[in-house]
Amino acid sequence: MRKSKNPPIPSSQITPKELFVNRRNFLKTATIALGSISLAACNLFASKDLAAPSAESTQIVDELGDRANSFEDVTHYNNYYEFSTNKSAVAGLAKNFQTQPWNIHIFGLVNEEKIYDLDDLKRKFPSEERVYRLRCVEGWSMVIPWVGLPLARLLRDVEPTSNAGFVRFETLDDPKRLPREASPAYPWPYQEGLRLDEALNDLTILAYGMYGGELPAQNGGGLRLVVPWKYGFKSIKAVVNIELVEEKPETYWNTIAPREYGFYANVNPQVPHPRWPQSTERRIGEASRRDTLLFNGYSDQVASMYAGMDLVANY
Repeated sequence: MRKSKNPPIPSSQITPKELFVNRRNFLKTATIALGSISLAACNLFASKDLAAPSAESTQIVDELGDRANSFEDVTHYNNYYEFSTNKSAVAGLAKNFQTQPWNIHIFGLVNEEKIYDLDDLKRKFPSEERVYRLRCVEGWSMVIPWVGLPLARLLRDVEPTSNAGFVRFETLDDPKRLPREASPAYPWPYQEGLRLDEALNDLTILAYGMYGGELPAQNGGGLRLVVPWKYGFKSIKAVVNIELVEEKPETYWNTIAPREYGFYANVNPQVPHPRWPQSTERRIGEASRRDTLLFNGYSDQVASMYAGMDLVANY
């Protein structure tokens, strides 16, 4: 796998907002890979017009030196089963999906249950951009600059109780807006879960934007989870409910096909899949395959959470 000639930059490193807003000048003078960029002003998202970003934005790179995929790639190659099983059809089917207003309910084993309006959430918590690799269990990958906030900030705001061990996430339950939720063949709405320490890890974010703009509906807008060291199906879209629970929650794909979709679903090239190779991956936009990295290349930040676990048995 190609690596940057520059020293890796941790994903938690933040570049001042001014450099992001003035990206054209910044990219002409920058000599290091961008790991993450702070976007302090929420008025960056005031416009509802979602024009594709300029060519310079696709020159963003992750801490390994890999370029971000194009806006076109990321917004027109989507797994989103609430709309369609056809990746190329999702964008068209989601074009009229309204992401505002958007409310997020956080409840369960917390000291202070809260409901946030997404606009209020943006004003309360500083925005950040995180340039992350996304690895799908189907064997393809992308590099995407997300905009959002670390989930840990939101969880600390509601104060989990000592009994909280896991976080359960739930997608909007509305068959009129997400048409395939009307099918009785699947356990709708989509549900996902993380162990509490995974949810509190600094890499775990709630994203409401990307490429410096709003998060398109086909990519999970209004709000989605992004957990970059896990396979993409863990990064649940259109999140409206976040519940703190004591026991490991049921999750959508693990319920449907537990032999193919584990609860932890950490990216691991040593764990085979019955349908797709996991030792290598196809980066969208590239002709050749590349080696898949354990934890999707984020081992330094997350491996300690799984010390003593059998990473193959606990997929």
